[in-house]
Amino acid sequence: MEDYLLPSLIAVVVLQVVAAFFAGSETALTAVSKPVMHQLEQDGSRRARLVNRLIGTRDRLIGALMLGNNLVNILASSLATGTLVGLFGEAGIAYATAGMTVIIVLFGEVLPKTYAIYNANRVALWVAPPMAAVVMLLSPVVKGIEVFVRLVFRLFGAKYATEASIESAMMELRGAIEVHATQEEVKEERRMMRSILELADVEVGEVMVHRRAVVAIDAGQPAADLVDQVLRSPYTRLPLWRGQPDNIIGVVHAKDLLRAVRALDGDVERLDIGEIASDPWFIPESTSLLEQLKAFRERREHFALVVDEYGSLMGVVTLEDILEEIVGDIADEHDVAVAGVRPQGDGSFIVDGSVTLRDLNREYEWNLPDDEATTVAGLVLHESRQIPEVGQAFLFYGFRFEVLRRNRNQITTIKVVPPSEAASGEG
Repeated sequence: MEDYLLPSLIAVVVLQVVAAFFAGSETALTAVSKPVMHQLEQDGSRRARLVNRLIGTRDRLIGALMLGNNLVNILASSLATGTLVGLFGEAGIAYATAGMTVIIVLFGEVLPKTYAIYNANRVALWVAPPMAAVVMLLSPVVKGIEVFVRLVFRLFGAKYATEASIESAMMELRGAIEVHATQEEVKEERRMMRSILELADVEVGEVMVHRRAVVAIDAGQPAADLVDQVLRSPYTRLPLWRGQPDNIIGVVHAKDLLRAVRALDGDVERLDIGEIASDPWFIPESTSLLEQLKAFRERREHFALVVDEYGSLMGVVTLEDILEEIVGDIADEHDVAVAGVRPQGDGSFIVDGSVTLRDLNREYEWNLPDDEATTVAGLVLHESRQIPEVGQAFLFYGFRFEVLRRNRNQITTIKVVPPSEAASGEG
């Protein structure tokens, strides 16, 4: 009896090592980061290429892993049961059941899977070559299992496999970004990636320069006055109107104007501003930023006029406006400094009513809804259902909004207290 005790013990140990390999491989290849493996493959890693090939046929991989793992565990349990029955009789069955349960759970499942889940990428690269060989070796049996599983799924009307939709892919990307939400060192990168994913959901009406702030020139003014206005303006492209501000007849580029003035040897009075103006490009305010970005690229233009459903001018949008939605404000030496948000020592913020909710959410990691309102003043008006008086305060979405200044019916300055400070103030 003792002659086969040692060989059986060695066989059980070897089989459990193999079982641990299968268990760890299953966890690692399931939890492996697809983006990391894709990048490693692009960098020339052969092991990463194997990993991508394995997870590309996930059903076949899982079949091979389950088949291999169950084979070695069943064989190890059978050997242990036979050996212990020979030593202890029928009591050996109970001993084998208890002993193999502990061994399989601890050494064949928990330990390898725990290590693999915390080192998924490293383990996946290590196990990829042997697992590729195992999948190839067990391929005939696995294919038979696949056929059987497909038949069972079809019998019950279940879907066997579907490709990931664009919605699930976008959700996965957003989830990957939010996983690192607590890491301060990647705050700026996280903000930009969020903005990129939201380009298709944001309309130009939310980021445009409103018509009240648009610098436009009147074609009916003397040419010398028009040149002075263009030179004083911080912008290189200005809408040109005639008769009334909504009647845009063109867009004047400062560089084209200077060329025309030079061609006339400085005789500004002979300048015809309408001839050097380019045709205006009108777009609906419902155009998404992604669509507009593509349109800017295709037309090789940087400037568009935004109109509403009635054709009335709403404002202008530029390529820089869209880029600022991604990377944040881009300031140069000609930009006009506009007061927007002024943090206070008590944790509150003095905010101009025209500041957009998207800018606040992006800058301070807030979650103020921007579905019904674009600006912070618009949010207060929408939620309060009234035109509030100076000094009135409201509590929305955990934030406290206090109206500090109003110009007629327009809220110009608001004090915003974030949730944590608002809660402490209430207490």
